[in-house]
Amino acid sequence: MQKGAILVLSGPSGAGKSTMINAASEEIGEYYFSISTTTREPRVGEIDGVDYFFVSKENFEEDIKAGNFLEYAQVHGNYYGTSLKPVRIALEEGKLVIFDIDVQGHRLVRAKMNDITTSAFITPPTLKALEERLRARCTDDESVIIGRIENAKHEIEAVGEYDFMIINDTVEKAVKEFVIVAKAARLKQSREDEAKFIAQWLG
Repeated sequence: MQKGAILVLSGPSGAGKSTMINAASEEIGEYYFSISTTTREPRVGEIDGVDYFFVSKENFEEDIKAGNFLEYAQVHGNYYGTSLKPVRIALEEGKLVIFDIDVQGHRLVRAKMNDITTSAFITPPTLKALEERLRARCTDDESVIIGRIENAKHEIEAVGEYDFMIINDTVEKAVKEFVIVAKAARLKQSREDEAKFIAQWLG
């Protein structure tokens, strides 16, 4: 059975992360895309286990006490967080666990699961290209676009913390590079694996 592994993707909104994952899904083997857990009510059309895991406040707070969250925050009276429970199950099943999280989230994953984590920063070639993409989407108003651009200026400074950088200039090239990174993530050896191998090798 394939080993489970973690692949963290970060990068500005509009960099094309979800497009890339969808385009590469046939080639990267079984994967689990980490989704957030929340105590807010589902919106129309949202599906439990697809968009979010919807749980009660009591359940969420029990999981906080049990240390089951990688990170969590309270926003407008509701909790949001990344539960480690589905992540652990997916790893045991030998899946590649993909996180689409910000720079801060990447640091938290590294702090908790560095041994089995590979990371890639996805970005358009320039800030100007990012701005053009965000405006072309026509999904956000001006204040949101300006906020995303300002955020991107800060996040790009953390690019050196990542194992790989994928410059999403053309989707085809970015997808090819993403497949290589995903396969490399599965080859990463944890310290435990290394110790076992050395013991076997020495016989």
